[in-house]
Amino acid sequence: MAIFLTSQSKVIVQGMTGSEGTKHTGRMLKSGTNIVGGVNPRKAGTKVEIEGVSLPVFATVAEAIEATGADVTVIFVPPKFAKDAVIEAIDAEIELAVVITEGIPVHDSAYFWAHAVAKGNKTRIIGPNCPGLISPGQSNAGIIPADITGPGKIGLVSKSGTLTYQMMYELRDIGFSSAVGIGGDPIIGTTHIDALAAFEADPETELIVMIGEIGGDAEERAAAYIKENVTKPVVGYVAGFTAPEGKTMGHAGAIVSGSAGTAQAKKEALEAAGVKVGKTPSETAALARELFQAR
Repeated sequence: MAIFLTSQSKVIVQGMTGSEGTKHTGRMLKSGTNIVGGVNPRKAGTKVEIEGVSLPVFATVAEAIEATGADVTVIFVPPKFAKDAVIEAIDAEIELAVVITEGIPVHDSAYFWAHAVAKGNKTRIIGPNCPGLISPGQSNAGIIPADITGPGKIGLVSKSGTLTYQMMYELRDIGFSSAVGIGGDPIIGTTHIDALAAFEADPETELIVMIGEIGGDAEERAAAYIKENVTKPVVGYVAGFTAPEGKTMGHAGAIVSGSAGTAQAKKEALEAAGVKVGKTPSETAALARELFQAR
């Protein structure tokens, strides 16, 4: 089992013919993803050869869905065009839109998030500014390296792309049901809570690792959710313990106001919910391994 993405998922790529889209489409194909086409209005009706696979290019997401039955889109579109690309995916009612693009204005993200809600939340958005998600051995939608871990029993949800990769590598001996990089922007689609709920419901996921970072209150809200709704063991890590006070760090969402949003405040909220929290990524992986072996 996996969450959001399985071997049955049919994936299209918006921006497939651009340099980043082409490169990562090749990587996704090599990792076994069932990519069925791409979208670029200027190249509609043509075919593109990537990794020995001939992929059709469609004018719109709706046309791609009609022709291929696609249910996932991965979006590699430059920031100024990203809002329109996501809205097009939402209007076509594709089930999952993975928005890799970074640098999308917060106003644009707010707009397409609200548009998805107004349309009845028929499209799950992951991102923006995220590495995507992977269900090892099944499918990979985004830029997560596919060769650093295998299938297993851990579910991972993370704000940070690089920490996603590190945790997958450190726990490669156990493996993952799915790893979801939700992105670190102030406004994102799928949240920690959404992923926690999906992992709780997934019979193959036996332990959950949650990676947060300073800024906002998403981790505190996730802690409250875990306390009330999650029965599986959860291990956490909050990036930013050494961040200097009053300085904006890294991701656009990593803004600390007073004591709210600090790594310590988030750690305390998670521990109060019964989550074991590591001080470093490696310590977090060790805690996860101990809990997994003792379950």
